[in-house]
Amino acid sequence: MPEALRDERRLARGIENLSPGYFALVMATGIVSLASHFLHLEPLALALLWINVVAYVVLCALTLARLALHGGRMRADLSDHARGPGFFTLPAGTCVLGSQLVVLLQQPLVATCLWGLAIALWAVINYGFFAAVTIRSGKPSLAEGLNGTWLIAVVAMQAMAVLGCLVAPSLPSTHGVLLAAAALHVGGFMLYLPLIALLLYRWTFFEVTPQQLTPPYWINMGALAVSTLAGARLLQSSAHLPLLHTIAPYLAGSTFFFWAAATWWIPLLLVLGFWRHVVRRHPLVYDPQYWGMVFPLGMYTTCTVQASLALDLPELMPVARVFVWCALVAWLATFAGLLRGLARAVRG
Repeated sequence: MPEALRDERRLARGIENLSPGYFALVMATGIVSLASHFLHLEPLALALLWINVVAYVVLCALTLARLALHGGRMRADLSDHARGPGFFTLPAGTCVLGSQLVVLLQQPLVATCLWGLAIALWAVINYGFFAAVTIRSGKPSLAEGLNGTWLIAVVAMQAMAVLGCLVAPSLPSTHGVLLAAAALHVGGFMLYLPLIALLLYRWTFFEVTPQQLTPPYWINMGALAVSTLAGARLLQSSAHLPLLHTIAPYLAGSTFFFWAAATWWIPLLLVLGFWRHVVRRHPLVYDPQYWGMVFPLGMYTTCTVQASLALDLPELMPVARVFVWCALVAWLATFAGLLRGLARAVRG
């Protein structure tokens, strides 16, 4: 078979089987870039920004090709309890990239366009997914259908709240944008509560195998970390909207609560990772799901910096200075795995 034809078939298979959650790559790269910027690692922050722009464009092109060529598969994925939540990485990743453009390049106009795109994507995915899994027949059991990727629905809402706060000052409708950001922040917390209760119930009352304890369970912590960041950004924007000034005590208390709860998760997730890979010897090989572990590490670093500023807690900064290196090492290891996988695919 000619080499060109083999490459074309590999690309076609890759498009058909593209994971709905692959925009977690954009989420992870973007937030590690922002964490690097806030801790004065500017060359790394800018390098990761341009890598992320390329990754976002490529993934958008692949997703559009999949929609055109395999629309039926995408619709089936959207109604699938295990794969469907991965689609929330698309609006979440769009917002993280928009946040990079505002913070690193001072491009609020482009970021505003991305914010509008993210809201439109989120509306379709959010109500499409929850309606589809509600009315479908032959539903899986809780143990089979529920996993950590469900919490990306929370992450998407909080990421939209964060970007809304960043672009609001440059828009004539500042009040409206900040009001929407506040509503998304509170709505995301509303969604987190029942989902995390179900996930804890699933962990503690059903058998969990190493194969089931996948990296996206780090979103248990990551959803709280991005909620912390959204709360901190709303506090920093309180001068622009009377409502935010009125509820500032609530925002301060809830922001610290989110940060403390995110911190609580980290030792448990490390223990479970040790059990999975060291005790039970589950192989540590590249999987797109590992971006779901990198993102929470970067987000925890970023939210700790912003919570320290918004709550006037300089005691938190040493934590961020440690975790930024954890996030960078995790990003480099996962990116190296991605490159090795692509090289193997090219070699056939």
